[in-house]
Amino acid sequence: MKIARWTGGGEGFIIEDRVVPFPDGLTVGRVLAGGLPLAQALYHRVADSRTIADHGQPLADVTLLAPLQPASVRDFVTFEEHVEGVSAGVEGKSNVADEWYQAPTFYFTNPHTILGPGQPVSPPVTERLDFELEVAVVIGEVAGSTGSNLDAEQAAAHIFGYTIMNDWSARDLQAREMKVRLGPAKGKDFGTSLGPWIVTADELAHHLDDDGFLAIRAEVRVNGVLIGDDLVSNMGWPFPELVAYASRNSRVAPGDVLGSGTVGNGGCLGELWGRNGDLTPPPLKPGDTVTMSVEGLGELSGQVGEYVPAPDLPAARPRPRVRHRAL
Repeated sequence: MKIARWTGGGEGFIIEDRVVPFPDGLTVGRVLAGGLPLAQALYHRVADSRTIADHGQPLADVTLLAPLQPASVRDFVTFEEHVEGVSAGVEGKSNVADEWYQAPTFYFTNPHTILGPGQPVSPPVTERLDFELEVAVVIGEVAGSTGSNLDAEQAAAHIFGYTIMNDWSARDLQAREMKVRLGPAKGKDFGTSLGPWIVTADELAHHLDDDGFLAIRAEVRVNGVLIGDDLVSNMGWPFPELVAYASRNSRVAPGDVLGSGTVGNGGCLGELWGRNGDLTPPPLKPGDTVTMSVEGLGELSGQVGEYVPAPDLPAARPRPRVRHRAL
């Protein structure tokens, strides 16, 4: 099943070349809260030729939105090759910290700046604008589960489906923030693209290899030129283990999005800058189009809009560190 949202308030299934709304005015959020059993029941209600002909619209006649409004967005860093390349650009040498191998690290990014297919990103003023080619899982409800402290088998049941994710990145802003040993923050939170739809987990089950990794091919192009490609199965942990780790002493909930992290072999420009020793290929600029294609998930494209200057903010002021107010 493919699940999508589109302009005009439409939320429902993609069936063949048509969009078909959920019955009873249900939304993607409500369906995720009901889990895969609800989605399957709804699909069977609408997936006959008469219903599609009566209620569906041609996909070509609608503009797709991001397939959900996430409850939260966690973004992991799970591709060793990506870490090798990016560290070479940041630290001057390729290095994967020992700690990377110990657990699948992630950060939280902004669920309020989600972009849909074809929606332009409005970047901050930056000299090193980048993309990140990722696959994300979308969490659904599992009856009887709290979503906390899951093992990998339990976590797999919470994977409702998958979508393509582009984590737009301002590398110069990110580099400054990371020197403070916190973040990334403003180098990332201005835009994350998701889409074009959610493909339910059962549709991709045949691509799982013997170790549980999702062996689908991912490619990214800038202005039609291939920049990078990889198999998603090159990530260091399979998706259920990412979900399990996220749930540790915490909770995953319906509508949560968990990104795989950037694939290797050119999944972002930052990796290639580190490997090449210079800004080749060049940073993104306004007017550039980034197109990501992932086997079984479709294509997600987005254009770079004009830079958006932000109001000035003063630097930190030295303070006297007095401990008591003057009387």
